[in-house]
Amino acid sequence: MLRSDHSFRHLTAIAAALVLIVAACGGSTASSPPATSGASPTGVASPSVAPPAGPVTMLSNQLVPVAEQEAMRNQILAAFDGEVEFVGADPGPYTDRIRAEGEAGSGDVSLIGGLHGDFSAFAADDLLTDLSDVATELADLGISQDYLDLGKLGTDEQLYIPWMQATYIMVARSEAIEYLPAGADINALTWDQLTEWGANITTATGDRRLGFPAGPDGLLHRFFQGHAYPAFTGGVNTTFATEGAVEMWTWMKTTWQYVNPQATTYAFMQEPLQSGEVWVAWDHVARLVEAVKSNPDGFVAFPVPAGPEGRAFMPVIAGLAIPTWAPNPDGAKALIRYLLQPETQATTLRTVSFFPVIAGSLPGDLDPGIQAEQQAVAAQVGSPDALPALLPVALGDQGGAYNQVFKDAFQQIVVQNQDPATVLDALATTLQGVLDTAGAACWSPDPPSSGTCQVGR
Repeated sequence: MLRSDHSFRHLTAIAAALVLIVAACGGSTASSPPATSGASPTGVASPSVAPPAGPVTMLSNQLVPVAEQEAMRNQILAAFDGEVEFVGADPGPYTDRIRAEGEAGSGDVSLIGGLHGDFSAFAADDLLTDLSDVATELADLGISQDYLDLGKLGTDEQLYIPWMQATYIMVARSEAIEYLPAGADINALTWDQLTEWGANITTATGDRRLGFPAGPDGLLHRFFQGHAYPAFTGGVNTTFATEGAVEMWTWMKTTWQYVNPQATTYAFMQEPLQSGEVWVAWDHVARLVEAVKSNPDGFVAFPVPAGPEGRAFMPVIAGLAIPTWAPNPDGAKALIRYLLQPETQATTLRTVSFFPVIAGSLPGDLDPGIQAEQQAVAAQVGSPDALPALLPVALGDQGGAYNQVFKDAFQQIVVQNQDPATVLDALATTLQGVLDTAGAACWSPDPPSSGTCQVGR
């Protein structure tokens, strides 16, 4: 078992912290910090922060979809006492811009929003400013110490401040519940039971109603990296082409006969759930929330199933960092303080379904659909067999190539019905090349490596 290594213990502590944070996100009203001067729109955060000195350009690879960018600009940032240009960018252009400005030693970006793995790569090239002073200022907000420790990236400096978090869960239409396998607990399913559930629905209705976001813009690669591989093998890279991996892909091929044929076009699972094309689906909480918000009584949110090695899931921790060349670091710090205030964290949860990183109850009442997701997240991270798996770390510009390996495996094994062992043996060489190019060490749940992570066969 890989659960005894230090990185797994640290990530498990983070999962435990997430249980406490998610449990604190109920609908009770908490006292609010003083409002800024000037009225704020109803329901929009209005914490007290010092106005920044000039405009702030914020570049982020989070909240990139158009609807999320609009929510960021028009709701989340609405009460900020300053000018912000929010730029949402896909991973490639995002990394390219930061690298280019870093090499030039100057640029427009004053604040970076990204994931733990992004910051790890930037920190390796000394592109990030120490934010220990900001962390001290925000101490009374109760940000998890485990999250703050992650933000130090193995140094004594606070190189990013935790911003928001999310994960992936399951959602089912209410009419699917009667077809659950006999004796199954929806909050403690196994992946084999999910297959049986899909088979039961197909037998009863004649339709394939399981759903995965396997389209070009879907997140199916995260399903394999953070859920299926760890659940069946206990690792990801170090177990990529092992017998356990063959077992996982064989399970996926079996299950796919009950998955809606349109799955290879799906990006967000909320639309096919709402239309009834799909009755049971896996996806990111932000890509499921409109379904459960639109009809809380018509949908059930629940934890991801478990495999032989545990109930693997991927906590997504986003952070905020200031680049060393930032033209307005004071304004960027003011924006960080604003984004971490309870009102702003509550608005973020309500509008884009990213969960807070601060402790304590949030102001106002939560939508019933968001509460349903919250309860599913809490049940997932609080499961006795919980197995959290980090997003890929320190891949730099190899992130796309890394994801493509898992996409290729899915296409060849599941869609084209090729032999899993043969495909994995060939792709293991490709995967090792990606890791070698990036010089990336292993990340949890794989055990720590002293050098580049080695692909297991």
